[in-house]
Amino acid sequence: MIDLRDFKVKQIVQIPNMQTSHGGVFATPNTEYVHVSSKIPTVWGGGYAPLEQYRERYRGASAWLAVDKQTGRIDLSRSFQIELPPYNQDLADAGKLASDGWGFINSYNTEMATGGNMEGKPAIEAGASKNDFDFLHIINWKKAEEVVRAGKFEMRNGIKVIPLKTAVAEGILYFAPEPRSPHGVDVAPNGRYIVVSGKLDPHVTVYDIEKIKQAIAQKAFEGTDPFGVPILKFDAVVAGRVAVGNGPLHTQFDDKGYAYTSLFIDSAVAKWTLGEPYFTGDRAFKLVDKVSVHYNIGHLATTEGDTVSPDGKYLVALNKWSIDRYPVLGPLHPQNFQLVDLTGQKMRVVYDMPIPNAEPHYAQIIKADKLKPWAVYPAGTDIRTMQRSPHATQRGKERLERRGNTVEVWMTAARSNFRPDIVRVKKGDTVILHITNTETIRDATHGFAIPEYNVQMSIDPGETITVRFVATKPGAFSYYCTEFCSALHLEMQGWLLVEP
Repeated sequence: MIDLRDFKVKQIVQIPNMQTSHGGVFATPNTEYVHVSSKIPTVWGGGYAPLEQYRERYRGASAWLAVDKQTGRIDLSRSFQIELPPYNQDLADAGKLASDGWGFINSYNTEMATGGNMEGKPAIEAGASKNDFDFLHIINWKKAEEVVRAGKFEMRNGIKVIPLKTAVAEGILYFAPEPRSPHGVDVAPNGRYIVVSGKLDPHVTVYDIEKIKQAIAQKAFEGTDPFGVPILKFDAVVAGRVAVGNGPLHTQFDDKGYAYTSLFIDSAVAKWTLGEPYFTGDRAFKLVDKVSVHYNIGHLATTEGDTVSPDGKYLVALNKWSIDRYPVLGPLHPQNFQLVDLTGQKMRVVYDMPIPNAEPHYAQIIKADKLKPWAVYPAGTDIRTMQRSPHATQRGKERLERRGNTVEVWMTAARSNFRPDIVRVKKGDTVILHITNTETIRDATHGFAIPEYNVQMSIDPGETITVRFVATKPGAFSYYCTEFCSALHLEMQGWLLVEP
């Protein structure tokens, strides 16, 4: 969980009953929950089970993690999960407006292939691509809330879990056929349309939440999966299909009823029309434009394209490869982001930008004026709590205390010195340093590093940090500022003296 006042991580939560996720985190419209779906099934309950027991012992999970809106933290005590069959659940999206209260998850490997390409069995990629269809998971999370309140859950590894049989019996979980190997599910701004792309199908498939609700009410099922989950009839829930090109992945939206889908194999973005109320008749669900991008686009982002009110002016192509776009500086190459102008009749690439180090994945573009970031922390802020630290120190009130084998120091950092600039301890002492950056202006960040003790911190103006370590190595160790801060930056240093 990241606080948008300072864009720093405040909480990392180990989600029970899951080992993997494909980065598909979404928030429900009022941030009641953030949702994370498992990617690869795990042995349900933990421990070991042979792959021969895959169908019986392995399961996926849909995790609905409750958010405390006052603190911005996840509260596992109010969270719940839904047990899922041992397919590979993938990316997800939240319903909104017409589909508020619903969640949607892609899946692949409904074949439940487990690999074994060195044992005479098909590799997972081949075994998981046999079926013509996989299953779009359709989850009524509002009903799941009611089921949890009614006590129809079991505790599993510290979180409430709705068993798969209960999810089916209570009308929480439904499937709809989707083209095989899908890799994106995206909800349109009005919440009515749910767009799915199958990597091995040149179409995008558009589901209609009104059709889904009607099909559920009329029990328009074509049967159940091996675990008893009702499968809605494909024709009963699909509003339209659009041939967009090769390798469709993800879809974003603008404010005029257009959708934009990335084409991994074509290295392009396709622009197409949604249905009512945006477009009607033969203008609905129609490809209208395509622009080439460079190269192998995966995700993409339009301005506020995941909201109920997109801006519709720009799109950023988050291309996974750059091929020959930039000079070679070694085997690790940058990815290439491209800015696409959507304001004209035809889409137009207007800018390229290299992005280093990591695969570009889900991203959001939001208006800066919706953020209220802090330019400087209030004096003595502990950024974990965003409150004043009990260890905050004012300039001139620094001190050092010894209690047995513990040495605790209340230190300040300001241009261009640390106070105190000498700390004396003995080998074996536990050393606790509380360091407050007493600067009050922007950009006056200080660093603090101690060589050979693996201590390296960046301290923003007004921030208080705490460093704890055991002085295991005797010697004289300089500590120093690692963030350029003034003309006398190099002189901003001190000594940790560890006596034998």
